[in-house]
Amino acid sequence: MPAVLHKTAQVDGVKIFYREAGSPSSPGLLLLHGHASASHTFRNIIPGLADSFHVVAPDYPGFGNSDRPDAKSYTYTFENIAKTLEKLTEQIGVTKYYLYIFDFGGPIGGWMFEHHPDKVLGLFTQSGNLYVEGISEDIGKQLGGLWKDPHGQAAIDGVKHILEPHGIAWAYTNIPNPERVAPEAPDLDAYYTTRPGAQEIQLDLLRDYQNVPPKYGDWQKLIREHKPKIVARWGEHDPFFRPPGAEAFKTDSPNADVKIIPDGGHFLNETHPEEIIAGLKKLLA
Repeated sequence: MPAVLHKTAQVDGVKIFYREAGSPSSPGLLLLHGHASASHTFRNIIPGLADSFHVVAPDYPGFGNSDRPDAKSYTYTFENIAKTLEKLTEQIGVTKYYLYIFDFGGPIGGWMFEHHPDKVLGLFTQSGNLYVEGISEDIGKQLGGLWKDPHGQAAIDGVKHILEPHGIAWAYTNIPNPERVAPEAPDLDAYYTTRPGAQEIQLDLLRDYQNVPPKYGDWQKLIREHKPKIVARWGEHDPFFRPPGAEAFKTDSPNADVKIIPDGGHFLNETHPEEIIAGLKKLLA
């Protein structure tokens, strides 16, 4: 099995933890994780990708094993995280890369694509949403309340359940075959997300999500103009980002390879790693 290395880099004074595997001479692949999670979510797929890609899976600032600077010293927006990751790739010599966008990785990847479209070789989306069609009605309502009253307690309570241990576990196991989920996956997410200050960081990003749908048109235009290869693998039972969001990529990329996994949910990387690995390798076909 290929070695997976666990490294850190200082980016503007913030320690960024990342997992790395594969040869630096292989095409770069940046794995962008979701909310209330970290790069450990990719542990089942990284070894299977290392023979084809130079894989880099960072923990965002405020997540996982990276530093958690407070909001006075670091601005927790998707665009700012994108800028931090761009600087990370420059430091470690990954000049061009495929982007794996998942959950929060959708807007982060969107900003990276906008900042440096020439660096992005292609997109793999696993519930990495860039279309209004993908936002589920329930999550749209919950986030809408937070956007209208960003610091109101009722609005915070309306979304905070997805940041508590029971809500994190539900996001993994609300599928037809929950026995596919290793219990340590939601347990570790819950540990990370209940550390001091961590939930406020998550809330800052959920507040910033109101700035994401207005950007969809810009990112869709970039897809039309730059024509990156696109592969999409989404779960039929994802409660946050619905399958029409995957199908919508065909609007701007008619040759996009889109597959909906009938018994899958939000965390296909956990429950269907073979499907994800095979899909990612189609980027190179």
